Amino acid sequence: MRKFLVVLDDSRECLNAMRFAAMRAASTGGGVKILSVIPPEEFNHWIGVSDLMREEARERIEVHYEVFAKWMRDRQNVDPELKIREGEAVTEILSEIREDSEIGVLVLGAGNDRKGPGPLVSQMSRNSGSLPIPITVVPGDLTKEQLEAIT
Repeated sequence: MRKFLVVLDDSRECLNAMRFAAMRAASTGGGVKILSVIPPEEFNHWIGVSDLMREEARERIEVHYEVFAKWMRDRQNVDPELKIREGEAVTEILSEIREDSEIGVLVLGAGNDRKGPGPLVSQMSRNSGSLPIPITVVPGDLTKEQLEAIT
């Protein structure tokens, strides 16, 4: 089964990327893999504090994931899977793509403010020529109706 890999983070544009991935998966018979990356700088503390912070970050991600997963299951009939990795976002995304041969498309949400599309879209775009899969960049200001029309 072809999977759409979508990145779960704290950005507003993440929502449209999630919606797009779920809608495309539903219409093509594919799946959705949600990747969340915990940056290493969050754990530069003593070991005990670091372990506690790591566990809290994972719990926060799982709660956030369940909101999207419930919507995907209820509205799109897609049961997503969650993968949590620790490290630098681009490195971990590339590793996930290499390790899971079922991933067929990377879906990223683009910011719509003056700062540009966001650091992840900018960094992944630089690597796009060497990726084994295409990247779909979903504008953050598309409405649900627009997303439905294009998926």
